[in-house]
Amino acid sequence: MALDSLALAPLYKGPDSNGIRLMAEPSKKPASPLKSLVPSKSKLTTIETKRIVSVLDETIRKVEVVSLLSSAASNNEGLQGMLGEDITKAVRENEDLCQQLLDKVNYLQDEEMRLQEEEEFEDEGWFRGRLLSIQQQKSQLLPLRQQIKESTKNILRLLLNNPQAARLLQMQSLGRSAEAQSFIDSLIELRGFLFERLLTSPMEARDKAHFIQDVTRQNKRNQEVIDALESELAESLKNRDAEVQKENSVIQELKNHLHQVLRFSENSHLRTKHEADKQQKADFRASQARVAKTRQEIQQLRSQFHNLLMENREAEQALRKDEYEELDVIHKEEQAQLEQLKYRHNALVEEFSQIRAEQEINSKKNLEAEQEMLRMVRAATLIQAVWKGYLVRSMLRSKKRKRGKGKAKVKKGKAKGKR
Repeated sequence: MALDSLALAPLYKGPDSNGIRLMAEPSKKPASPLKSLVPSKSKLTTIETKRIVSVLDETIRKVEVVSLLSSAASNNEGLQGMLGEDITKAVRENEDLCQQLLDKVNYLQDEEMRLQEEEEFEDEGWFRGRLLSIQQQKSQLLPLRQQIKESTKNILRLLLNNPQAARLLQMQSLGRSAEAQSFIDSLIELRGFLFERLLTSPMEARDKAHFIQDVTRQNKRNQEVIDALESELAESLKNRDAEVQKENSVIQELKNHLHQVLRFSENSHLRTKHEADKQQKADFRASQARVAKTRQEIQQLRSQFHNLLMENREAEQALRKDEYEELDVIHKEEQAQLEQLKYRHNALVEEFSQIRAEQEINSKKNLEAEQEMLRMVRAATLIQAVWKGYLVRSMLRSKKRKRGKGKAKVKKGKAKGKR
């Protein structure tokens, strides 16, 4: 059954976040060493976090509905009376499409298994033809899958318009497959982890990190103690073997000595041997008791180590999931910041283009003004030059006139003198 229709509108207008089991809600048990790992808050306070949990809750509800369609389609008698004619028809069409897809997939899997058994004929033409045929049939599955997706979306739309039918369908939870229930449980567990992460503050996350570091250091110290005890055990076993060997040597010497004095005193030999055997057994029992005690201590320490190791693994797993979710949130925030910066950059580029266009217009106006000023200066210079030339010519003309009048007066004086 296709599950790609989870992005549709919600089946219920008011999602109830308390209707799903919360994996991260704080327990009411007595305080324990893991108290620092439990969030201090029990409810979401911001609208963003509530929306996130609401989206996930709605997704779980849709998965629950979709996972019951196959069971509803198999119940031909009560299907129409429970869901109505339109929904019943859509469910049956969806089931037919799913069955077609399943039959084709099973057929292609059987064909591939047969081809794998006939790999020695890989160079034959008929083998390549069958392989090409299987590839073509696989490519034909995509439209069928798309039809199943569209059919599932249509069913969810119909159930959205008929909340009573959706509730009746959800009541048939016994018809859900084990795989679908496992998937839903996984989504619920993911919801619990997300809920816990949204409740955890940065200070609590830092406290968790410190707690994990303390547990790690305690684990390291316990391991050092275990190593020291194991070294002591090895040394004790070594000393025991040496003592046993030494005692065996003593016993052998005693046996030799008793063998030598056997002809003198049989009773003394038996008594000495009995005492030696008794001493050996006593020493052996004492050694066995020490070994058993040491092994019991080692077993206790190993049990403590195993318990601490399991607690550390659970805490580490929870922290790793928190770290992943925190990095995901940071990534989304940075993505949003990047979009804002892109928007600001585009606005600045547009503003810069306008300013540059205005500067070009101003520069053109300044250039035209300079050219106009240059023409005016040239015109003024030309006018001044013409005026100066005119003045010079006027002065020259006046000087010529004065000289001409002086010469005429001189000529008249000379003429009078002659006269």
